[in-house]
Amino acid sequence: MKIIVQKFGGTSVRDEHGRNLARKHIEKALQDGYKVVVVVSAMGRKGDPYATDTLLSLIDGANAHVTNREKDLLMACGEIISSVVFTNMLNKCGIKATAFTGGQAGFRTNNDHTNAKIIDMRCDRLLRALKENDVVVVAGFQGVAENGDVTTIGRGGSDTSAAALGAALGAEWIDIFTDVEGVMTADPRIVENARPLDVVTYTEICNMAYQGAKVIHPRAVEIAMQAKVPIRIRSTYSDAPGTLVTSIAKKGSDVKERLVTGIAHVSNITQIKVPAKEGHYDLQAEVFKAMANEGISVDFINISPNGVVYTVSSDVADRAIATLKRLGYEPTVTRGCAKVSTVGAGIAGVPGVTAKIVTALSERGIQILQSADSHTTIWVLVKEEHLKEAVNALHDAFQLAEQKQYDLS
Repeated sequence: MKIIVQKFGGTSVRDEHGRNLARKHIEKALQDGYKVVVVVSAMGRKGDPYATDTLLSLIDGANAHVTNREKDLLMACGEIISSVVFTNMLNKCGIKATAFTGGQAGFRTNNDHTNAKIIDMRCDRLLRALKENDVVVVAGFQGVAENGDVTTIGRGGSDTSAAALGAALGAEWIDIFTDVEGVMTADPRIVENARPLDVVTYTEICNMAYQGAKVIHPRAVEIAMQAKVPIRIRSTYSDAPGTLVTSIAKKGSDVKERLVTGIAHVSNITQIKVPAKEGHYDLQAEVFKAMANEGISVDFINISPNGVVYTVSSDVADRAIATLKRLGYEPTVTRGCAKVSTVGAGIAGVPGVTAKIVTALSERGIQILQSADSHTTIWVLVKEEHLKEAVNALHDAFQLAEQKQYDLS
């Protein structure tokens, strides 16, 4: 039995038109001799009747007077409704299908409600159902803890559900259907000449996802990478092949030759600088322990004997600053920042990449507030007002609108 997994996001299943387009992709896979496990998100986005954020608004969202366990009961409903509606459509069109909740499909999680981790996959029941049906439609984003409680696995959870099923079932590949043609060299809303990529490595797309590209959740990529299951990122609204995510470049691709794969970005960032007090040698430990105790995620960390510099989401900046002041620090704060990331598997060990980034930005008068690098990514922090220009400058500098090897001279 050859199995593939196909995941359809909220915009793909929000209405009858989108669901029928999704059905055509399933029919094509069935014609090719595959059994199909479909993972669905809740239908639509905030404002649509059964979207997750709409359901949360019924209990006043962040001001709800229920526990996270009860929030999970509510949030799981969106995907369950979607799975039954989708299954009904398939059966109506002559495709033998059945619907499963995440727990029925085999997802076993810890009991960290609203952000649970998958600890085991028990897919025997799902496999039995596949023998009797063409398609099993699984409610994404959810599982069940050992005590029987329904859990949800955090934002991007349907991507993660699809990857976990692909790994557990030994799928031939995983299709992630979205409303875009695949992975782009940059956000097309910011860069007009951004182009789709035919193939990227797991590491590249994982880094791009962590740095702001929203086409797939990085946890899903990591699961597929460990299981060596290829991913295809495709559009529900097109028959285009989309972007193949794999560990090995396919024949004729430019993965091995290209230096930079894409430019990603994250906005709404605040930079915090904390100077060290004279004779104070445990500043770093004290500052980051305080952030952890407050549940504040830190990023873009630079540490020196003179102090620490890091960034936080602007949504929690005031709380971070108040925490530091309670400890006796007077941080320097720069609000309205954005992180721009140059990502590429070819960066490692190549001289001149940072120089090219700095030159491209300085020529446009864009100040770099902070920088860091790894073997596949170089990050710069800029003022958010310069975000669009910075992304376009780097996209142009590395000639990402063209299919060619890049010259650093």
